[in-house]
Amino acid sequence: MANLNRLGLSERAQVGLVVGFYMITALVMVSVNKWALNTLQLPWLLLWCQMAIAVVLLKVTDYAGFLKMPIIQKDVAKALIPLISINVLGLGVNTLCLVYVDTSFYQIARGLVLPFTVIFAYTLLGQSSSKLVLGACFIVFCGFYTGVTSEINVSQLGIFFGVVSSITTSLHAIVIKKSLGAVNNSSIDLVYYNNALSLLATTPIFFLSGEYSEVMARLSNEGFAAFHSFLFAAFVTGIFGFLINLAGFLQISKTSPTTHMVSGAVRGVLQTLLGYYAFNDIITSGRLIGIILILGGGALYTYAKDQEMKANTKPTYIPMTQQDADDDDDRNKVGRA
Repeated sequence: MANLNRLGLSERAQVGLVVGFYMITALVMVSVNKWALNTLQLPWLLLWCQMAIAVVLLKVTDYAGFLKMPIIQKDVAKALIPLISINVLGLGVNTLCLVYVDTSFYQIARGLVLPFTVIFAYTLLGQSSSKLVLGACFIVFCGFYTGVTSEINVSQLGIFFGVVSSITTSLHAIVIKKSLGAVNNSSIDLVYYNNALSLLATTPIFFLSGEYSEVMARLSNEGFAAFHSFLFAAFVTGIFGFLINLAGFLQISKTSPTTHMVSGAVRGVLQTLLGYYAFNDIITSGRLIGIILILGGGALYTYAKDQEMKANTKPTYIPMTQQDADDDDDRNKVGRA
């Protein structure tokens, strides 16, 4: 945050810059991930490569003097176990969901982020919700139900991974907020810990999932040439994985969770269009209605929280930076998405 302040930008401009940065990196990340998985369905190897490259790039910025990476400490690592667990699970189900569904349907499969966000805000943080917020959640659920039930050939496994992804995404922002205290509220330190420890946690999963055996078999039968496109995609997504980690943590720490959710919704629209034009996804009427309802519910939720903020604050007392930061209240994710 201090680096953004040095740019001399207003608080609103800084928020816009961070949100735009996150949206672009997240959009590219999903698209290139889909391309890589269309080449070879090795989701855990892809994740491992992405995190390995991200850790290397973070160390490079450390050696170059641009950023200062922390020395991993055992007590801090133990405090971050909930974050690492949710991060690895979330990244895994996000990628597995993308294996089984189209890029445009990915928005619907992970459409329950908002209802789960409201549920966890109540159960974990004790935050109650208004009738308008609950109505928004119902609209989102209707969008999810419409999109899922209108598709004939959709993968049920892909939908399952999408629902689990919605749960982990909803929890992720809450856990990030709580985890910042373990690293003295340093977003960069949290990015490094998150990637380095997630890399360690993903390594045994790569072997246990059977992907290591598949890689060895392909190398034996087809040679290294079978992995050229996949490794290139892994390298590209590794770079953007580094950027999206930075962008995601910056956005969550710089903005409110719901601002994060709104940017994710806009990204979802662009993602749907990209899936249609780049991957030749078929946009059925049911899928389109589902996406519209999900985004419409998200918009109503944002309006409801904005009205609550205006009713419960005094503009003459609260500075503009606080108003900007409190425009919204709960969250939708990255990777990650």
